Amino acid sequence: MTGERPAGDLRFTASDTWAQVPPEFAYRDVAAVDVAADDDVYLLTRDRNGVLVLDSAGGFRAAWGDGIFTTPHGLTLAPDGTVYCVDCGDHSIRRFTPDGELIQTIGTPGSATDTGYRPGPGAVVHANETVRRAAGPFNGCTNLAIAPTGELYVSDGYGNCRVHRFTADGELIGSWGAVGFGPGEFRLPHGICATADGRILVGDRENDRIQVFDLDGTYMTEWTDVQRPTDLAVDRDGLIYVAELWRPRGNASFTRGTTSVDLPGRVTVFDPRGTVVARWGASTVMRDGLGNFVAPHGIAVDSHGSVYVGEVTGSFGIKPGRVPDSMAGHLLQKFTRTT
Repeated sequence: MTGERPAGDLRFTASDTWAQVPPEFAYRDVAAVDVAADDDVYLLTRDRNGVLVLDSAGGFRAAWGDGIFTTPHGLTLAPDGTVYCVDCGDHSIRRFTPDGELIQTIGTPGSATDTGYRPGPGAVVHANETVRRAAGPFNGCTNLAIAPTGELYVSDGYGNCRVHRFTADGELIGSWGAVGFGPGEFRLPHGICATADGRILVGDRENDRIQVFDLDGTYMTEWTDVQRPTDLAVDRDGLIYVAELWRPRGNASFTRGTTSVDLPGRVTVFDPRGTVVARWGASTVMRDGLGNFVAPHGIAVDSHGSVYVGEVTGSFGIKPGRVPDSMAGHLLQKFTRTT
């Protein structure tokens, strides 16, 4: 299935049948996606927890990682081709060769730092409202970005409220963040990216904003024309692509209160100054239609400007009964740039 999707001054041809995944590697969620220098596409999937590698035409190349991950969440490809996988379920980050050999672990798998986090029923906005204090790495880590310096920056948000800075070798340099909605405070830092000019952008998901920092963690500004940002990607022109999660009617934000209308998932494109230059997907009618979304969770851009959006439709949409089982295949779309 393909179709034209206008997006401001950008135009894309959308496809949801691009990926050719063998049935034995079927998945429920695409938690994360990234693109290698040769435009191979790496997916971090759930249900069949592991990594899938596809070529630029969607052909299957490889699968690895079975039995390693608890709750796969983020995937980032390093300039040297190695693969960082963030596991929010066991509070660790693993680094692999491109063919799946484990070469490094950051954090202690299964060991969470003490933030007071106590998930359970009764949350008003999100379970991370039980976080009482900031702590070191990790408690529910979410994503990783690599700065131009080679240093690593990790958003630590499901059970924490921090960003951690590491050397390229994985040694902790420092951390910043606290519970709240002021500058440098977080309510679920979920997505993170580094720009070529040395800025760190953090998707502060349940505060409905993107916070911008320098490489030392000094707050610079924030962008608020955004909804539940889950992941961020930067293209070769410096445009920033943001996956934004659906907020169903009746659900609340820490900063905007309870919504009286349905706010579907979408993709927004910002210029380097934070101005919206494109946006698509916010349909209240056909959430399962081509170019629309259930639960955008991972986003990446290849060398040709094509955009890949992975969704956690199974865990966010089907399991809680927000969408029917018939939408189980609505998990990955490719948007090929045509202008």
